[in-house]
Order: sequence, then structure tokens, then C-alpha cells
Amino acid sequence: MAADLAPVFRAAAEAVAGAQALVVTAGAGMGVDSGLPDFRGDTGFWRAYPLYQRLGISFVDAANPEHFEHDPAFGWGFYGHRTNLYRATVPHAGFALLRDWAARYGLDLFVATSNVDGQFQKAGFPEQAVLEFHGSIHHLQCTGPCCDRIWDNREAFRIDEETMRADHVPLCPRCGRAARPNILMFGDYAWIGDRTQRQQEHFRQFLSRHLGRRITVVELGAGTAIPTVRAASERIGSLSGARVIRINPREPQIRQPHLSLPCGAVEGLSGIERMLRLAAT
Repeated sequence: MAADLAPVFRAAAEAVAGAQALVVTAGAGMGVDSGLPDFRGDTGFWRAYPLYQRLGISFVDAANPEHFEHDPAFGWGFYGHRTNLYRATVPHAGFALLRDWAARYGLDLFVATSNVDGQFQKAGFPEQAVLEFHGSIHHLQCTGPCCDRIWDNREAFRIDEETMRADHVPLCPRCGRAARPNILMFGDYAWIGDRTQRQQEHFRQFLSRHLGRRITVVELGAGTAIPTVRAASERIGSLSGARVIRINPREPQIRQPHLSLPCGAVEGLSGIERMLRLAAT
């Protein structure tokens, strides 16, 4: 732990230990310590998917619903590969620390994330306490869509990494058209947001229950390029009694009295944990 960060870690530990409710907000940087690729800019995306660089396809181009209309095997090349990757990924130790803090200090806990990887649920966070702003790769919908149905992604994919095409295309059980992930993509015109809207309502009820109480927000790996998570953290941080701990190695800036830790998720959470243990001895 850098000596100059010790006071911030100490203040963050005090905010966690003194909280009455804990909100975890997370962006793509949360998964980096689990080994998930960093899609920051085209360079980060192409490092993970070099074929797309040769084809001149950016992350915005790949994460586009039009592929499922015109060439669904190519669309599923990207999303099938990510499905396999997320299923194989083991959540890092920081997830367990967050759950432990909630249990240790008797905190009501809610997660709000822009990630579509399902890592919080995989790490044992209850489904009813997770908001996925952009949907989940572990759920499917009709490309049309012909109806509002959302169902579990139980598909197995083999991806030809020379062409980034999937060996098969999941189909809508109602109309037989290609199915797609229930994810809000770039330029999306057909995303079914019903599942996320229900999660939004659960989150609204959580915040209403704790209005005026000491809410500590731990924000992890949320950048400014797509500011959904940072904006949510700051909205909660504007409430009376709320405080935000922003953990981000590249863009940690936040106004006082909120706290800024310029480090990765595991380093930041582990540093807070060390201060919590020191305070308890």
C-alpha cells in the first residue's frame, strides 16, 4: 500500500464500517483482476480480438445488433466467445470481500453494474440485489423481437477464431428467428428492457428504504467513456449521509467529501480490508 494513500484507505474503511447500507457500483474495470479483457479504446479491444483489427471492426462495430439481423453466426462469434469466457472466469477475491463486509457489519447490500458478465451472481450475490444496466449475456431474446419473452442462455458455442463465426445460431422458440443476447448494444432498437426495468425498481425500493441513512457507495472500475455507473454513484452520493469511494486506476477523480483511490479493484478493496482489520485489533 502506498504510504500517501494510507489516509484515504483509512477514511474508506471508516466509511464502510460506519455505513448503514452498502451499494456496489461496477464497470468493466471490475473484471480485469479476474483476467477479463480490457476493452478500453480500440487498442484494448483489438488486443483481445486481433481478427477484428484485421477486419477493421471496432468494439462498437462488433457489439451491434445488426449482425443478428444480417449475419447471426458472425454476431454470435463475438457474443458466443464472450459467453464461453464469462462462464470460465472465476471472480477475483474482491467480490468475496464485498460480501464479507456486508455480513460483518450487518449492511443491506445492492449491486448496480454496467457489466453483462454475471460475475456478481457467480460470486454469490443474490439475483434480487443486482441491477444490470445493460442486460446480461446469460439471457436471450428474439432478434425481432416477436414478443417480450426473455429466457436463459443455456447454449454451448464453438467459435472458429480464424473467422469469428459460431458453429450455430440460437433460435427464438416462438417464431424461429435468430435469438440474440438480452444486452443493450450500440445503436440498439430492439432490446427488451423488461428484466432490467424490474431490477431498476428493486434498486429504487432499496434506496427508498435507506433514504437519509448512511449509505456507502464502493465504485469499482467505472470509466467516463460510458458514464452510466459513475453517474449513478454520484446521484447516490448527493443524498444526505451518503459517501462514494471511487476505485479506478486511470480515472479516480471525484469531489470531496467523496474518496478517490487510484488503483485496481483488488488492490483497492484489499487496502480497505487491511485498515478494517487494523481498526479491529
